[in-house]
Amino acid sequence: MFPSRFEYFAPATLEEAIKLLARNPDDAKVLAGGQSLVSFLKLRFANPKYLVDLGRIAGLNYIREDGASSGTRKIVIGALTTYAEIRESKLLAEQCPILPQAASVVGDVQVRNRGTLGGAMAHADPAGDMPAAILALGGEVKAVGPKGERWISAEDFFQGMYTTALAADEILTEISVPVLTGRKSAYLKFARRPSDFAIVGVAVCMQTGSGGRCEQIRIGVAGATDKPYRAIKAEQKLTGVEITPKLLEEAGAAVTEGVDLIESIHASQSFRAHLAGVYLARAVEAAR
Repeated sequence: MFPSRFEYFAPATLEEAIKLLARNPDDAKVLAGGQSLVSFLKLRFANPKYLVDLGRIAGLNYIREDGASSGTRKIVIGALTTYAEIRESKLLAEQCPILPQAASVVGDVQVRNRGTLGGAMAHADPAGDMPAAILALGGEVKAVGPKGERWISAEDFFQGMYTTALAADEILTEISVPVLTGRKSAYLKFARRPSDFAIVGVAVCMQTGSGGRCEQIRIGVAGATDKPYRAIKAEQKLTGVEITPKLLEEAGAAVTEGVDLIESIHASQSFRAHLAGVYLARAVEAAR
């Protein structure tokens, strides 16, 4: 299919892009890498009158460590940074390896070369790999609009199927995650093929103490419901105790507790719940 007619803009600055959005916030879409939006346009799931392409804006593609002056070490990633750049980043491999790991299982080579982290976050596909990893890390996103900029935690950012806390006239410009000093992490997913979206994906970021005691853990889940989410009930099962196979089984049962699971031709609700438990256990073991 062909997309509906739209007017195309390619601003050279972020300020110009924000002004374009502010003129028609309800009828405009922002284009980053285009790996998700272009498909939606072709299927006419999205029918914007205006398309604002961020590709020519300089300064939105970077990976760097920040926050040393404030005493809190973090890594900031520009919204136009591609999956391939995340996968190949030496800084992330050393300081936040879950992100290269998750980026390596996104789509195929062509998608990773064009798709962007900012685009993935703003698109908010419930089965996306990167949002689950950002949730497990306790990341934040920066939104910039006519009223200035604001930081939104990943937990508050994802609100439903392809729905985020971004206002219609705001642009996601940066993602911030903590440096994983002393913590371990892993992301694993079940998919029909390696390049497919996750039927269920589980991201784990944890800190262990003496004797294998789990001091702290965050769990991000993709593919199970209408948005990426943090499995807090499973975290509570595992925090402050030594992790055993039985405890992992109990935590696995709690991963989808209270969650309205997706039902599809690829997986029933019960199968998704089963997969979430299995992949939680595998991700925890992989992280350890």
